[in-house]
Amino acid sequence: MLVKTKFFGEVDLPEEKILTFDRGIIGLPDYKRYTILYDCEKEGTNISWLQSVEEPTLALPVIKPWLVKEDYNPMVEDELLNSLGELTEENLVVLLTMTVPSDVKEMTVNLKAPIVINADSRKGTQVIVENQDYEVKYKVYGILCQKQEG
Repeated sequence: MLVKTKFFGEVDLPEEKILTFDRGIIGLPDYKRYTILYDCEKEGTNISWLQSVEEPTLALPVIKPWLVKEDYNPMVEDELLNSLGELTEENLVVLLTMTVPSDVKEMTVNLKAPIVINADSRKGTQVIVENQDYEVKYKVYGILCQKQEG
């Protein structure tokens, strides 16, 4: 399937790389099909893109939570994840959406609303976690710089 993307031009994607979000993602309920793209030319980058296959301009930067918060352990009601199928350690993918303003030092991730994906069923959802101490705008620039140096 040929998909037009915001940052990578046209990409030929096999059907098994398409993820379905039955309820869309928060604020974008009409877009239900996505893929995850990586910039292979940027070595060492931990950021990937949740790219809509229906809307070329819709691409959200995402990152694995433990890269910015090693003890990330969100509490989520089981019923919010039922539509994904059986989740196991092997098929569970959790991603955080990022906001990257013009001043990259102000870069944040949303710890409050992770994206949860079942890699086997290729279904995803975005949930609001119950943890009160997780921020919507958790600053990560310093954390990512330390990881690159270390």
